[in-house]
Amino acid sequence: MKYLRFGFVTAPLIGALWMFVIATTVSVAMSFVTGAAFRPGALGSLGLGAVIGLAGLYLSRPWALALVATGLTAAVMAAGLGPVLMGEGVSPIAFSLTALFVGAGTGWPVAVFLKGVEPGALNRHQFEGAVIQFLMGFGYIFFTAIVLIPFYVMVMTSLKNQSELILNPLDFSIDLSKGWGLFRSYVELVRDFRFGEYMWTSFYISVLTVLFTLLFAVPGAYAVARLRFKGQAVFSRSILLIYMVPMIVLALPIYIAFSMTGLRNSITGIVMIYPVTTIPVALYMLQGYFRGLPAEIEEAGLMDGLSRLQVIWKITLPLSLPALASVSLYVFMIAWNEFLLAFMLLDDPSKFTLTRGIASLNSSEIPRQHLMAGSVIATVPIMALFLGLERFMTKGLTAGSVKG
Repeated sequence: MKYLRFGFVTAPLIGALWMFVIATTVSVAMSFVTGAAFRPGALGSLGLGAVIGLAGLYLSRPWALALVATGLTAAVMAAGLGPVLMGEGVSPIAFSLTALFVGAGTGWPVAVFLKGVEPGALNRHQFEGAVIQFLMGFGYIFFTAIVLIPFYVMVMTSLKNQSELILNPLDFSIDLSKGWGLFRSYVELVRDFRFGEYMWTSFYISVLTVLFTLLFAVPGAYAVARLRFKGQAVFSRSILLIYMVPMIVLALPIYIAFSMTGLRNSITGIVMIYPVTTIPVALYMLQGYFRGLPAEIEEAGLMDGLSRLQVIWKITLPLSLPALASVSLYVFMIAWNEFLLAFMLLDDPSKFTLTRGIASLNSSEIPRQHLMAGSVIATVPIMALFLGLERFMTKGLTAGSVKG
């Protein structure tokens, strides 16, 4: 390890590894976008990356190293030895973009990773700083890829027709000349497969689940956080025990009970069973927040003549709006994405939720692009909702973590 703590060793090693990561990422991305053959060249990327890493010791400005790296990458790729090897028929534009993405994607980050690193011996702070920066960059690339690649494949598949999928299932490029015809699968889902009804059913079931969950979770969490009663500690610690029992174990008893009571294949049954799965987590989240609220404010309300229910309604709940918003969003997402109970209890297509409707598309008789289009319809709204309200959710979840 001590031999690595020299700039002329650390820099080329980080440069080589980072260029291989970028070359692999760009190869996958360009293959998906263009449909042509791109693959990373191990020797080319490691060798050129080591050179760029050494150059990073002397070019501290990221833009300067990015320019140098892009020029070297284009030259090496033109000679057929580059970090990305391309098949026949690749256009000059695709070649130029590949060289730009690989070169700039290597040069700029490597300059950042090597900030403060000198050619000679490195102290522990310099060495660990460069390694940590590299690992952080790799983490961003890796986790972004495993999230975006499946989503990209899903979207691109939904925009194709059956003949294109049969001709080349691995071609994820799209033909923009089709215009609005690209969205034919989505139109057919709404027109022929009742997906508009499924979305509306999932929406109002999710909203009702949120309302019923808060109706029971708010007083329950307040009681655990503020009131004193026998078994309080045990109840507080056992709230989440229900999640230790896999839902598949409860599936058969729920199915039998709902069949005997006539609740199977009904929206009423779904609205009754969904809050059972969400109330425990809502209780757990809210009790921590209620404990973080100053008890003196509520005591002042009681001294002014308010009843306990009035204190909760006029004081506690207004102060708890961030937590309530966070819990509501979380419960809404759980209800929107729930599949097992809907699949088990619903057989009538007129009462399908969105996830149950998507499951009905998983058939050899239905084109694969319709299944992918249904998955996009289920994913995009909840993703947009989460990304739009994520900062409020984070604020609500952490607001009760510090008392006072």
